[in-house]
Amino acid sequence: MNKKEPFAINRLKSIGYALKGAILLFKTEASIKIQFFIALLLTAMGFFFNISTTEWIIQLLAIGLVMSIEGINTAIEEIANFIHPEYHNKIGLTKDIAAGAVLIASIFASAIGLIIYIPKIF
Repeated sequence: MNKKEPFAINRLKSIGYALKGAILLFKTEASIKIQFFIALLLTAMGFFFNISTTEWIIQLLAIGLVMSIEGINTAIEEIANFIHPEYHNKIGLTKDIAAGAVLIASIFASAIGLIIYIPKIF
């Protein structure tokens, strides 16, 4: 019979696994590096243009959404490649749909950025 770990230890281990995953994502994915650079740029713009608390919340949610979906997309691609390393139509379809989700989130995040910053720039 296995003894169950205490709740706090289990949560700390979970956080450790999540941090490991985030670090792997940043180390291995070029697209997340680009998205992170854009996030830093938008953060600097937010300070420069002194955006409101509501604009900060919406901007951070948009950044978090895009980067999170990119992580899920990467995980789906890794699983698909593991299950079926050679090309397969269904695997390709699955990967395309996951990439499409990132594209949709990016389009809406870009629209949010434009709504926030165009009035401030012009």
